[in-house]
Amino acid sequence: MNDEKTIRLDRMRYTKNSAASGLALAAILFDVFYFISIYESNVGSWYYNILMGASILYNLVFMLAAFLSSEGIKNYKIGYGYAMIVLGVLQIVRIFIYPVKAHASTVTISEQAVIVMQNRQFVFCVVWLVASAACLIVGAVVGMIRSRQLAAHIASLEAKNA
Repeated sequence: MNDEKTIRLDRMRYTKNSAASGLALAAILFDVFYFISIYESNVGSWYYNILMGASILYNLVFMLAAFLSSEGIKNYKIGYGYAMIVLGVLQIVRIFIYPVKAHASTVTISEQAVIVMQNRQFVFCVVWLVASAACLIVGAVVGMIRSRQLAAHIASLEAKNA
């Protein structure tokens, strides 16, 4: 049993942390689904404001940061795990910016009040953002645990050789 654990830990020195990295990439995919859902909407002129520009810019920065984090956590760099947690929390915060505001807003089109974001789209947007956040946070935890295990194993090997 102990030999199996040692072999598993030793093997981590030569393999990538693909589980944590894959979860970060899945978070990007869910963000793309959110991105498409929001930006394909065209209800009056509600979306045409500075907040939309900031949202597009944030999406680009988010995807770049999440990809960078996926590459870093793949190589057992624990700092990228913290970055992934921050990105996950920011994904949750985003729910209260566009989806909640759009769901609560109406615009007048041809003298008729229209809800900017219907219930179905709102649910999808929330699901995509929560799934993205969950992937980032779970990936961060997995990556940080494995990074610490590998660091402890390497330290024990160095102590044996010293």
